[in-house]
Amino acid sequence: MVRQQLSLKGRALKYLSTREHSRLELGRKLARHAEEGDDVEALLDFLEKNNWLSQERFAESLVHRRAGRYGNSRVLSELQQHGVKGEDLAELKSELASTELARAREVWQRKFGRVAQDAAERSKQMRFMLARGFSQGAVRNAMQGREDDDE
Repeated sequence: MVRQQLSLKGRALKYLSTREHSRLELGRKLARHAEEGDDVEALLDFLEKNNWLSQERFAESLVHRRAGRYGNSRVLSELQQHGVKGEDLAELKSELASTELARAREVWQRKFGRVAQDAAERSKQMRFMLARGFSQGAVRNAMQGREDDDE
């Protein structure tokens, strides 16, 4: 039985039906399947014009998926890799900054749950949290196990 080949537009809609994609990411995926004469950029413009592809929705979706487990620097880095720039990035950065300490406490509590008893354990916890992309100030406050929001 011969399987029918999807058109570029059909493939794009299939990708977008599973989750939000950035323009850059979707363009890369579609370029692999583009044949001679296919205009990927024109298709992406068409999808944006019809609001099937939205950089804002993608950014919100990525932040929603990642913010519960990762710190600001990791989430912002991933957004930049997907081509989110300018005003959208600045707005998301300020939103993430306002919740970083609470998110760091939650991640620390889930992973460790108690204040480190010695230097080796403290450095292990610190490395874990910094690798997740949290700032040093947020990590320091989260590791103290305090409930106040002083920085």
